[in-house]
Formats: sequence, structure tokens, C-alpha cells
Amino acid sequence: STLIGAAFLMATSAIGPGFLTQTAVFTQRLGASFAFAILVSVVIDLVAQLNIWRVVTAAGRRAQDVANEVAHGLGWTLALLVAAGGLAFNVGNIGGTGLGLNALLDLDVRIGAALSASIAIGLFIVPEAGRAMDRFTQALGLLMIALALYVAIASRPPYIAAARATVLPDSIDVLTIVTIVGGTVGGYITFAGAHRLIDGGITGVARIPSVTRSAALAIGVASLMRIILFLGALGVVSHGVTLDATNPPADVFRRAAGTVGYRLFGMVMWAAAITSVVGSAYTSVSFLRTLAVAIDRNWRAVTIGFVVLSTIVFLAVGRPVKTLIAVGALNALVLPLGLAAMLVASRRKGIVADYRHSTWLLVSRVIVALAM
Repeated sequence: STLIGAAFLMATSAIGPGFLTQTAVFTQRLGASFAFAILVSVVIDLVAQLNIWRVVTAAGRRAQDVANEVAHGLGWTLALLVAAGGLAFNVGNIGGTGLGLNALLDLDVRIGAALSASIAIGLFIVPEAGRAMDRFTQALGLLMIALALYVAIASRPPYIAAARATVLPDSIDVLTIVTIVGGTVGGYITFAGAHRLIDGGITGVARIPSVTRSAALAIGVASLMRIILFLGALGVVSHGVTLDATNPPADVFRRAAGTVGYRLFGMVMWAAAITSVVGSAYTSVSFLRTLAVAIDRNWRAVTIGFVVLSTIVFLAVGRPVKTLIAVGALNALVLPLGLAAMLVASRRKGIVADYRHSTWLLVSRVIVALAM
């Protein structure tokens, strides 16, 4: 249960408002060639998650504690970067819940955001918060995939053109690849599932095989959603439609399935945003727990405070949509730092005991860290 929950926590943390927005925007910009960017990002995502999840599991400690063993202060730096990025992303996530309920129920965006924040807070109040979070993310993750699949089929995408462009793209945009990697495994998302495993007591070298399958499931779920959204958007733009710049993913759903499609977008947007609120708050605070004993002891209250602060910032400032793509690119900068720390840690027996990191994972991690 915890292994599956960790996989869906990571996947649904990735599938947020920024994920939806990036997919629609880049499909409009690159057309079928965006399929190649998705393929490359899936490979990078898988390498990143396998490396980090396996090393953290072998060490039996959270990523920031492992990083502090590598170099004193590195873990604290990583913790602050992840928490700051998580807060910025969460403002957009809270805004996304309001936009979702507005599209679904015609509810005022601010009221929808506040209501959704209350639901997220409720998950951390219940006695078994970890189990409640697991079930919540699994249910909404599967719902999002089903609804998006309906819209993708309705848009009638050019499947052959998409398949060809996956390996023979007409154009390659490096920044697009970096951005969607950052939006899928950047920042707090990189460590969401791994830290859920630590908190669930799944640690040690003996658990590596099951953790590897969990990491692969996480990337599989997130990648499946990306592909489905891409096909839906491609079906729309391939017919000469220019997406509404104020809300590209909503326009994809509306153009593909009319008014019903727009309501479905509201449900998908809300589900994507609320699960990302939960994942961002949980993971960001899991990094801050190292900084002070009081935070570690009162992590539920701090997590609730994180959600409240994100909501206040959104209600006061608003306009989160413009920041979502930029923050995705900035979040990608956390990935090479985290990978580098895990690279060194995987070679130290004092940290990972008898665990031996495979050569291909070691080499691939170096390549990905340098590339990012």
C-alpha cells in the first residue's frame, strides 16, 4: 500500500496546473515534435527517480540528511531550495484549484481556492494522514487519466504523425525538455515518493527491488498522463486552432468536447491542483523537519501552515498562471544538485552500507546531472 501510495504521490505531485499548462503550450508551439521532448524527458525522469529513490532507501534517511553526510551544509541548502520552490509552486497549485472549481461549478476562483485548501488541510488533520494521503492521490490520479483519455480520443489526434515525430522530430527545443523535466521531477517532486517511503518505514537494501518498481510506476503514471494530454492538445492544434493564451489546457478540452469537455477540464484541473497542493506541502515540510526539532515534532501543524501561507499569498497576489512554466524551469535546477549529492552518497559505505549502485545507473546519473 505504501509503495503504491508513494508512486501516486510522486506522480500526482508532478501532474499539477503547471504540468497541464506546459503540455498545452508546448504542443501549440512544437506540434507533433513535442513527442520527442516527451520521450527524452521520460528517460531523464526515470533515471533521476531510480537513482534518488534507491539511494535514499538504502541510506534509510531523507535526502537532506544524506546530503549533509556528503558535505556539511549541503542538505540544509537543498532543504531551503526545495521548500522555497515548493512554496512558489504551491501558490500556483492553490490558484489551480480555484480555476478548476470555477470551470466545473462556476464557483468564484477565490472561494474555490479557499475551499480546496480546507480539504487539503483536512487530510493532515486525520489520525492516519499518510494513509489518507495515499488513497486520496490514487483515486484522483486514476480519475484524471480517465477523463483526459476521453478528451484525447474526442480530439482525433494524428497518431501516425505523433509516432514519427517521437524519433524523427522536425525541431528540437532544449529549453522545452529542461522545463518539462523540471515540471515532472524537479524541485520537491523529485523526493516526494522517496520521502513517503522513509516515513512509511520502507528502508534498507532488502527493499530496493520493490522500491525500484514503485519508482517506475510513478514515472509511468506521470508519463501516461503527459502523453494523453499531448495527444488531446495535438488533435486540437492539428486542425489549425490557436489555443486561448489565457488558459491553454481549458481551451484544449473545450475545443475537443465542447461544454462537457470544459466541465471535464474543471474536474481534471481541480484534481491535478489539489493533489499537487498535498504533495508539495508534505514534501517541502519533510525537508524542513531537519532544520529544527520543533518542526519535526509538529510537522502536521507546520504542513497545515504551509498550505495556509500558500493560500494567503494566492488570495493577496493572484495571477499564478504566468509563473507556472518559469518555476518549472527553475525547479529543474534542484535536480542536478540532488543527483550529485546522491552520486557521492552511493559510493560511501558509511551512508548506504552494503548497497552497491549499478554501473549503468551511476553513469546515467552523471550524464543527466551534467545535461540538466
